[in-house]
Amino acid sequence: MEYWDIYDKEKHVTGRRMIRNDWHMKPGDYHLTVLALIRDRAGRILITQRKADKEWAPLKWEIPGGGVRAGERSEEAVLREVAEETGLHFTMEQGRCIHTYRSDSPAEQNNYFVDIYEFWGDFTQADVRIQDDEVEAFRLASPQEIGALGERGDFLHYHRLEGLLARPGSSGEEA
Repeated sequence: MEYWDIYDKEKHVTGRRMIRNDWHMKPGDYHLTVLALIRDRAGRILITQRKADKEWAPLKWEIPGGGVRAGERSEEAVLREVAEETGLHFTMEQGRCIHTYRSDSPAEQNNYFVDIYEFWGDFTQADVRIQDDEVEAFRLASPQEIGALGERGDFLHYHRLEGLLARPGSSGEEA
């Protein structure tokens, strides 16, 4: 059984834990999720499609990520999730956290923080090894292609990512 730490509204660990995906959170309690914008040298972004049998958002496109396990740091979780879902291995020297947001959903009893990381790598589609039980398909997409998916409602959390997609530079450096 996997456990997640519970955080307070300031993103501090409370010392309490929850069972993964047990959506019975109290107001003011949060869990932590990570996402990874993985860019190749041409600036294309690795996107994955959720399995058809997923209970929530089947066949929708997204960027790799997942829940931060109890006792795990955000940086550790994003490296683990990227490796599990894509077979790609990065170090934190190849990436950085570029955005954090908080979502409050008291009606759903699912409050969370999301840390979004950006990684740049010298990889090709042939290097990607998807996690068969989580991922249906993958592709390298331009920010414009992701925008088209987002406008159609086929890309998860597009409104949260839109401003992060077209970033300057081609090597992870700010222009």
